[in-house]
Amino acid sequence: MDAKHYKTFVRIGLNIMYYRKERGWTQMDLAEAVDLSRNHMQRIEAATAVPSLSTLLDIADALDVPVEKLFKER
Repeated sequence: MDAKHYKTFVRIGLNIMYYRKERGWTQMDLAEAVDLSRNHMQRIEAATAVPSLSTLLDIADALDVPVEKLFKER
């Protein structure tokens, strides 16, 4: 994990969790929608795994939110 950007990855993970729950999805639902394991999705939400840009775009598409919303403080 890149300590320099850790807070950003935490924010992204929390935003993914927020929008996922807003849709009523489990981690497994979202993981299946973007072709990831539930464990990897859990690690992205917990900021213990760094998602690729492609993965972030897939997650944003699955959640039907602009990718920018995953980076914003709410």
